[in-house]
Amino acid sequence: MTGTTSLDDFTATARSWLDARLPKRDRSRRAWGEGDDDVSVFHDLTREEESRLIAEASAYEQEKFDAGFGGITLPAELGGRGLSHEHERAFRSVESAYRTPPAHELLTVTMVLVGNTIDRLGTSEQKLRFLPALMSARELCCQLFSEPGAGSDLASVSTRAVRDGEEWVIDGQKVWSSGAQYAQWGICLARTNTDAPKHHGMTMFLVPLDAEGIDVRQIRQMSGGSTFNEVFLDGVRIDDSLRIGDVDGGWKVALTVLGFERGGGENRGGTYFEVLALARWLERTKDPIVRQRLATLYIQRRQLAVTARRARKGGPRAPHGSLIKLLYTQHQRTISETAADLLGPRLMADTGEWGTFAWTTFVTGAPGNRIAGGTDETQRNILGERVLGLPREPS
Repeated sequence: MTGTTSLDDFTATARSWLDARLPKRDRSRRAWGEGDDDVSVFHDLTREEESRLIAEASAYEQEKFDAGFGGITLPAELGGRGLSHEHERAFRSVESAYRTPPAHELLTVTMVLVGNTIDRLGTSEQKLRFLPALMSARELCCQLFSEPGAGSDLASVSTRAVRDGEEWVIDGQKVWSSGAQYAQWGICLARTNTDAPKHHGMTMFLVPLDAEGIDVRQIRQMSGGSTFNEVFLDGVRIDDSLRIGDVDGGWKVALTVLGFERGGGENRGGTYFEVLALARWLERTKDPIVRQRLATLYIQRRQLAVTARRARKGGPRAPHGSLIKLLYTQHQRTISETAADLLGPRLMADTGEWGTFAWTTFVTGAPGNRIAGGTDETQRNILGERVLGLPREPS
């Protein structure tokens, strides 16, 4: 099919393809106590369970890509369809009516953050090598950005990359790398010029995680999961062809990646609908305070949807992404507070009752999103400086 495929024909074909593979979502109100009551923000799974989840999600993305419904806007030579963003939005709309395999943040990083960044800033050779593999989830890529001394102030990275002919030698430590134990690649921000101002002396690389000198160590969280990792790089050698963007131009690449991250806005964990179901089951929907909380959640949900729609229509991506990130973390905070108030002691003691203690993983996990991808304070600074024209925060 070509870029001239009509939207109606495309949508009909997509619906037929999905009908043959996935069950429809039940749009009616789900009976309380049915199905899985998991509402966790981050995966609290065993390695075997998480490996299986990633494998199932990757298999679906591969099948979707091969059928022409992944990488819809990519040109044909990169395995795509060469269709419009309108076609892509149409497929997402149709797909939302079906029960797709559970998502995993590693696939989001791979396809949304890294894939789109390479599509925008990569060389022709990099696009040909990586886009079909990443956009189909046949190969997975994690982020190697944050360090023990460089979190929200990402420009403070101390991981070094030194040029040696046509190779680079990388040494340093990265932390909070989601899914690194399952990834084949890591997109790594490293300092390449210690004499330049800190925002101008970094370069971005794609690092193969099976390279000699890579050590991935899992971090166990208080919620029980271990999806985050420390990654140590000790004399890791990579070819210059794996550099993304200009030497010392890594900050531009990092901002592109972060723009896609902060503008993702995908739902993770419990949502407005689960809180509403909880309030109904507890017969608290006539309580005026609970009704006000539910109304606030509904408004926040609509704000997120409208802002995300505006961001997709174009314009500066980073400020849109920062606004979405702030709205999203505020929404999660309201969900946590509402669920905790509704449940009371049931949140703290596991009685085996469906849909109650399960909220503990959300309440303990949601605050992490106010740090991950840039703290709330960082997002407010971005909006203040780039949208309102306020002076920069002193370094």
